[in-house]
Amino acid sequence: MRRREFLGVLGGAAASNLCPLAAGGQQASLPIVGSLNSVSSAMWTNNLAGFRKGLSQIGYREGQNVTIEYRWAEGRYDLLPAMAQELVARKVSVIFASGGPGAARAAKAATFSIPIVFTVGTDPVADGLVASMNRPGGNATGVSHLAVALASKRLELLSELVPKARTFALIANSNNAADEADSKETQSAAIARGHIMRLVWAGTKHEIDAAFGEISRQRPDALIISPDPFFNTQRAHIVAGAARLALPTIYSWREYVDANGLMSYGANLFDQYRLAGIYVGRILKGEKAADLPVIQPTKFELVLNLKAARALDLEVPPVLLARADEVIE
Repeated sequence: MRRREFLGVLGGAAASNLCPLAAGGQQASLPIVGSLNSVSSAMWTNNLAGFRKGLSQIGYREGQNVTIEYRWAEGRYDLLPAMAQELVARKVSVIFASGGPGAARAAKAATFSIPIVFTVGTDPVADGLVASMNRPGGNATGVSHLAVALASKRLELLSELVPKARTFALIANSNNAADEADSKETQSAAIARGHIMRLVWAGTKHEIDAAFGEISRQRPDALIISPDPFFNTQRAHIVAGAARLALPTIYSWREYVDANGLMSYGANLFDQYRLAGIYVGRILKGEKAADLPVIQPTKFELVLNLKAARALDLEVPPVLLARADEVIE
């Protein structure tokens, strides 16, 4: 073999030996998305599936070409700031802040440079997360599913279902500042309709039980559950509590109705998280959060559970049935 050919063979062998190292280095340099959530993974499976679907629609698959690091506060909103700092120290490419405005605010306070994509049910401008809905500016954008803004509509729908109701109770989370805005909105709507609204606070599973005890003593005609992320993780427990008291109850999301709740009105969370996943992917591809308008839902779902209605001896008005996006028999 000639010397030049021999050296060529050695060079080829060396290159082939380096390939696994190069591949390993490439794997190690995958972009990292930091996921900061106020609740628990166990009850957020459907929302995460929506988020991952959005990522995949734009070309990113967890474990293949993107890594996701998760931080779950398990309903302890006070843990969010430290968790946000952990993700900043990890030098993630994007922070996905979900489970309410508390996670978004913690992420925003932790970094001015790392892009943030949030999902919130409040007004992100009023929360100080963005400068405007169309041109967010800064390093944050995302999805607002307007859960709080729908408070008066939920009261209206519940009044249609239970036309004789005059006294309502609202359970809100004492640990979530966003629930204060929701409670004020709901109380204002009740006063405008000539109704009485009794506010009951709860921030833990034990306090939810205590809240139902207090509601049992107050004996309202119907119940509203605030659109709190922690409450959503406790939905089976909350639906069971409302059933024990035989209280017609409206919720913010269809997941409660799937758990045998009576009715819900709000955005489709799976789709909202899918849109957030698309935004995260677009930022990974080089777009800036400042230039991506905050997404708002164009449709809200009214979901009714006729089995739950029959258990309460409620006859659902035909007009309400006709307006429902889905009726569960």
